[in-house]
Amino acid sequence: MADRKTARDAVSVLAVGAHPDDIEFGMAGTLLLLGEAGCRLHYMTVANGSCGTAELPAERIIALRRRESRAAADYLGASYHESLSNDIEIFYTDELLRRLAAVVRRTRPGIMLVPSPEDYMEDHMTTARLAVTAAFSRCMKNYETIPPEEPHSGDVMLYHAMPHTLVDGMRRRIVPEFTVDVGSVIHRKEALLACHESQKSWLDRTQGMDSYIRSMTDMAEAVGRLSGTYRYAEGWRRHSHVGFSAADADPLRELLAGLCSPPLGGQ
Repeated sequence: MADRKTARDAVSVLAVGAHPDDIEFGMAGTLLLLGEAGCRLHYMTVANGSCGTAELPAERIIALRRRESRAAADYLGASYHESLSNDIEIFYTDELLRRLAAVVRRTRPGIMLVPSPEDYMEDHMTTARLAVTAAFSRCMKNYETIPPEEPHSGDVMLYHAMPHTLVDGMRRRIVPEFTVDVGSVIHRKEALLACHESQKSWLDRTQGMDSYIRSMTDMAEAVGRLSGTYRYAEGWRRHSHVGFSAADADPLRELLAGLCSPPLGGQ
């Protein structure tokens, strides 16, 4: 484990999910470990969870899921950033991109954890696209964000999480570039997901996920089997470095040395 850094020198990490609880399913173990390594954590979901109910009106479920997300961010020790759209309304638009780019400039991340560009639903995939361009435009003086934020030229490396069920929308298997051993924090990852109490009955009813938390640990076990070493793991693929950082930059694996698998061939 990397030595804990001072607050001034700590790496800023921005986790961007599509919906409340997406971060907990595929990213939270790695976030917990990065927090232990002394990183400054930032937590954001682009959508507000407006459609995550079969019973409540939109304004009530949005408020409830915001409270749940803030509780999860507090548990992580992360700064919480407000959502920007309703569910099923994450589109690759100029306004949404400018708003997300403002968060990237404000947080100045050295690491961004973002969804897979291939997944089972458009909100996840569009969030990945938005996050990539928001990071790419961080240094562009003539690209004005909403609200305005000063551009900066610091390096950032983007890591794409694994898609739900580990396949794309055409059922093709996605192989991570490497995995992170999250066995030491799996119970804390479960506690983070449990913050989203409103989602258990909703997902059981609409997506047949049976046990909400068990589905998450099953996925972590499946990624652990891919590693060939770990019982519980999260998988990651690095985005291209072009426009973001040096070609050999890999800050996540540097910070979590000893907890990452050798390359698995997914990139």
